[in-house]
Amino acid sequence: MATETSHTVTRGVQPTNVVKGGLAGIAGALVMGALMIVMNEAVIAVAIPSLYTLAPPPSVPLGMAVHVFHGAMLGLAFAVIVGMLGMDSNGQVVGLGIAWGVLTWVGLAALLMPVWLGAVGSPASPPFPNFAMPSLLWHGVYGLVLGVGYAVAADGN
Repeated sequence: MATETSHTVTRGVQPTNVVKGGLAGIAGALVMGALMIVMNEAVIAVAIPSLYTLAPPPSVPLGMAVHVFHGAMLGLAFAVIVGMLGMDSNGQVVGLGIAWGVLTWVGLAALLMPVWLGAVGSPASPPFPNFAMPSLLWHGVYGLVLGVGYAVAADGN
């Protein structure tokens, strides 16, 4: 009598991994926010809350809350992308995290944010485009923490 065994590999977007992406995004945003506070507090205290007309007056806690929310949402999207690509190598996930950080810098920080801040009349409106190197560093660190955090959390599946 022959015995058959099967091995099922689950690919695609898993709800638990999406949650892990959101949590890794929060971790990345907290580390990035700490760097922003140390290097240029006005970005987190004025520019970020100004996106939603919540500043002035400057408010680091409010800016961090908005920033961490953004980080969580971008972490959710990251987890979906990882699942769609079927990535199972931690190195690939971390590399994609860094690339995701750079992509968010280009698309959101350098291009969208100056337009948005100008549209709401923020006093912190930077020039367009705003390819500021400190911001690239911050977003790269976000992506690194996101990728490492997601890889570690997803390994627990």
